[in-house]
Amino acid sequence: MTLTLQEYCSLARYHTFGIPAKARWLATIEAATQLDELKAHPVLSTQPWLVIGGGSNLLPTQDYPGVVVRMVMEGKTLVRENDDHVWIEAAAGENWHAFVQWTLANGWYGLENLSLIPGTVGAAPIQNIGAYGVELKDCFESLTAWSKDDGHLFTLDREACAFGYRDSVFKHALKDNAVIVSVCFRLSKTPDVKTGYGEIERELANTGIRQPTPAQVAQAVIHIRQRKLPDPAVIGNAGSFFKNPVVAQAQADLLSEQFPALVRYPAGEGRVKLAAGWLIDQCGWKGKNMGNAGVYDKQALVLVNRGGATGAEVKALAEAIMASVRQKFGVQLEPEPIIL
Repeated sequence: MTLTLQEYCSLARYHTFGIPAKARWLATIEAATQLDELKAHPVLSTQPWLVIGGGSNLLPTQDYPGVVVRMVMEGKTLVRENDDHVWIEAAAGENWHAFVQWTLANGWYGLENLSLIPGTVGAAPIQNIGAYGVELKDCFESLTAWSKDDGHLFTLDREACAFGYRDSVFKHALKDNAVIVSVCFRLSKTPDVKTGYGEIERELANTGIRQPTPAQVAQAVIHIRQRKLPDPAVIGNAGSFFKNPVVAQAQADLLSEQFPALVRYPAGEGRVKLAAGWLIDQCGWKGKNMGNAGVYDKQALVLVNRGGATGAEVKALAEAIMASVRQKFGVQLEPEPIIL
């Protein structure tokens, strides 16, 4: 399979903000062997690489001078099974939501709370994606990655991936070196639904479901996300733009005294997670615009392209929001997307 390369290529349709930045080169990867071909290229091997999947975690503020490596390889395999579990390997380019729905249709459970998260399977471990009380690491078995340094494939288990809140080794020691080519999940054959997250409980109660199946939990999550979050095909966005900040217990208690309605969750080890969306909303940003960039009127955590926005406009809006939250609450927000 020959490597496909494009020069001076618009990235607008390859990321969910829809901002028309360009890549000097775009390489479309359908098989791991094409990464070897890219590494052997006399010019491109020396250029910086930016690896993307669905582009749902990217904010370009300028053209990219190197190679954008777009992972589109597909395939799903039942690796092994026993009486209780299955081990499923999925290629990096598989659409995440479609993969989750496929596992449910086959009677394999654990990923239902992660329905409708945009992006690809290969990008999911980098962020340790999570929603409604579940994180990717909860069902993660291992992954296979390709090393840009030496061109070899290697395997990492959950411990080696060093998963944290929206974090992993791929943001630190393996940043800019490892390219994920496939991920293996350990899924249960027996339903064990997780409905403790308040919004899921309310959604199920509103539909009269008392003993939900995993598929019904997935539908509840889908309905919640569709209500709260804009469809990137309609309004350009990257989903939740900021991480929920984690602060010391003492700081959270002090903030709760000043702001009794503060939304907070235990984060373990004497720390507390605060709801970034609530903090932003309290600063009056929901529904506000700066130029062609804005804050979604149904969820203050989401920044949107109102039409014709530049990356610089979105970045300026994000920085203004961060300054407001820092001034009002003394809390530093951290963006989730990669900002080029």
